[in-house]
Amino acid sequence: MQDQDELVHAIALCLVPGIGSITAKKLLFAYNTPQKIFKVLPQLKLPFVKPEDTRVKSLNDYVNRAQQEIKFMQRANIEALMFNENTFPYRLKNCEDSPIVIYKRGNMDINRKRIVAVVGTRKATEYGIKQCEIIAEELKNQNCTLISGLAYGIDSAAHKAANKVNIQNIGVLAHGLDRIYPNDNKELSKKMERNGGLITEFISLTNPDRENFPKRNRIVAGIADAVIVVEAGEKGGALITADIANSYNREVFAVPGRVHDAFSKGCNNLIKQNKAAILSDIKDIAWYMGWSEKSESGTMPKQTQLNFNFSVQEENIIEIIRNKTEQLDEISLKSGLSIGQTSSILLELEFKGALKTLPGKRYQLSP
Repeated sequence: MQDQDELVHAIALCLVPGIGSITAKKLLFAYNTPQKIFKVLPQLKLPFVKPEDTRVKSLNDYVNRAQQEIKFMQRANIEALMFNENTFPYRLKNCEDSPIVIYKRGNMDINRKRIVAVVGTRKATEYGIKQCEIIAEELKNQNCTLISGLAYGIDSAAHKAANKVNIQNIGVLAHGLDRIYPNDNKELSKKMERNGGLITEFISLTNPDRENFPKRNRIVAGIADAVIVVEAGEKGGALITADIANSYNREVFAVPGRVHDAFSKGCNNLIKQNKAAILSDIKDIAWYMGWSEKSESGTMPKQTQLNFNFSVQEENIIEIIRNKTEQLDEISLKSGLSIGQTSSILLELEFKGALKTLPGKRYQLSP
């Protein structure tokens, strides 16, 4: 059962000016609970945090605001997930700058296998809308969840297409759950909550300010296994999401368009710069992600006994991927190592010939 006092202080910690997601997690690792952090905050000298914001009176104000938020959550049927809980999105947990609290409303399994983000321009063309419909159909065939940002354009088209084929459909907001922005998507969001729902890291009364949208984009990228950019100009939020996804070791795909189309330039440039794999046929995503890799017998090829001298950490990772394939973030989670440490060990094992890399940042022992 969730500790309400711990949740109140976790929410309050997010309200302290200057304490971002990375610092908040460092404090949690050092002091274990948000309550203990609040006891020591007045004595800590943290970069970017003003002393007046950590005085006892200020901290009490943040706690009082957090208590008000709990009451709003209870009225609005909202659930909060804390970073240290098993219910917190495990993919997002492996991202260095993930928030320590997120809020959700709806009927969703946020840790479901196969989550794909679909993003793009706010000025979608008929071509882009049609691609969203094709993508949603294939995601249904692959038993995937669709996630996007509930913005105008490609985001909305993707959510509508997901509703139409009845797949789990999640929207990530750049504001609190007391409102929907844009307002035109209110009815769409209600339909999403029947099979999916809405998530955010922002408390109620938070406006959809410009600086919140890049923060929203990192949640979209962090929860997904892969990101598909459908249409994008030379600049824009979809390209930011693609860059973030690449930094998180997520697979990024781009739907190509005609050379001179303004809203295909971003996608074509991602492909040109090797920042995204070309997705000329949505069915290719199953191969890239390894969702159709089994042989006709439905079993993986038998692996031979490995004859190498391995470190304890290497042996641990070998056991994790023995007789199956695993993605990088799953290996990191199961091994208890950071993404960087895991990547380094996997590379060393590959040099030794002990494993091979498959599409979709997946790994399998060498036969």
